[in-house]
Amino acid sequence: MVEFLTEPLMITVLLSIAGVAIVYELFSSKFGISGFIGLFALLLFFYGHFQAGLAGFGTIALFAIGIMLIFLEFFLPGAISGTLGLAALIASLFLAGDSPLHMGISIFISIGISVAMIFIMVKVLGKKMVLFNRMILFDKSGNEQGYVSNVNRTDLLGKEGIALTMLRPSGTAIINNERLDVVTEGGFVDQNRKIKVIKVEGVRIVVREL
Repeated sequence: MVEFLTEPLMITVLLSIAGVAIVYELFSSKFGISGFIGLFALLLFFYGHFQAGLAGFGTIALFAIGIMLIFLEFFLPGAISGTLGLAALIASLFLAGDSPLHMGISIFISIGISVAMIFIMVKVLGKKMVLFNRMILFDKSGNEQGYVSNVNRTDLLGKEGIALTMLRPSGTAIINNERLDVVTEGGFVDQNRKIKVIKVEGVRIVVREL
């Protein structure tokens, strides 16, 4: 059984099954049957290599940490935990392999199959990856919900008021019984002088002395 599990072809099959199962879980909102299938395939891989003396306890520990981080990804926002977990898994695979070349080929094939699975899920089946949905903010704050980037005070055009402070060239004025920050065209205006709004640019209110 150990010889069978450590054959290059069987390694490729186990890693491909694990890769496809992990990809399917990325489109699921919670851990399911496919996740257990992928986990079982990886356990078989490491069991065979451990019994053959190729994988030590350090490699098994790295594998366990990777699984734990990927599992935490389903409960934590962002993709940091899942990315670290995937990196730990790949590192443990290389450490467990007898030949880095054969292991690299097996991992490359399994990744290729996994990418094909992602293409099928997205393009053919029209599925959305739950992991990416956690990374992207889809909520919009538009005018319909009462959100505005700034208040455009065009209603003040032509209104007259009093300079509450000296405008040099910016300052404070009272217009329509409202205290507002204003700016002149460039010149200074003394305190308590009458002013008139001649231009409004967003929140910038331009006044001129009467």
